[in-house]
Amino acid sequence: MGKVIAVVNQKGGVGKTTTAINVAATLALHGLRTLLVDCDPQTNASGGLGVARDTARASTYDVLLQEASAADATVGTSVERLELIPASKDLIGANFDLQGQPQREFRLRQALAPVREQYPFILLDCPPALDLLTLNALVAADTLLVPMQAEYFALEGVSELVGTLDRVAAAFQPELALEGVALTMFDPRTSLSQQVAENLRDFFGDKLYRTTVPRNVRVAESPSHGLPVVLYDPRSRGAEAYFDLSRELLLANGYRVPKGEPRGTLAAETMSTPAA
Repeated sequence: MGKVIAVVNQKGGVGKTTTAINVAATLALHGLRTLLVDCDPQTNASGGLGVARDTARASTYDVLLQEASAADATVGTSVERLELIPASKDLIGANFDLQGQPQREFRLRQALAPVREQYPFILLDCPPALDLLTLNALVAADTLLVPMQAEYFALEGVSELVGTLDRVAAAFQPELALEGVALTMFDPRTSLSQQVAENLRDFFGDKLYRTTVPRNVRVAESPSHGLPVVLYDPRSRGAEAYFDLSRELLLANGYRVPKGEPRGTLAAETMSTPAA
């Protein structure tokens, strides 16, 4: 049975989708068949993997409305072994269309159940809001991966995050747990970043990943090319950070990951034809 990880933060602009794309890609580059589900009406995860909008193609919206199965909605990406259920603009209306529907919070969980055994990891890219789309992702997930910036407001959001996790666990998913917290857009030169990291370490303990993702122009450029940064520029600082982050995640889940892998060669050898 594969593990389902929701990449979530109720605050926008923290590198959530970038983290979802690149963690999913690096898991695939490590040889694990991985599924990324784009649950955000902005469709950035889909575009960031080079999957063009296609109104005729099944999307997460159709899966939630039970008009398509997860398998029918899955497409290939530019990364071998990484597959995607793309989003569509129709997701904007899902919060209204699911109102009054039976078991509306469990739609995504039910849809993923038949395919979970096919993937060691399934990642869910959530919208930056606690709406019915995010709630579906949280109920479907086993754990949460939380990208967070090292700034003052991140500390203010910690209690809100923990409260959300507790409420969802109590009402819908009692086994929901925290996978880890990843510091993104990190600048080690500032005392504020260092202080926030220290405070978060005190609060989350070993759930705060030791790897920090720096601000990096190659990370910012890669979505416009429809590639994760680990393929766009595998030797960049941003790509190196995401390789290290995924290695921490794998080790925490009982995988043996050799050190010193030829990351650039590995990325180059696993490129495939992007979906149309």
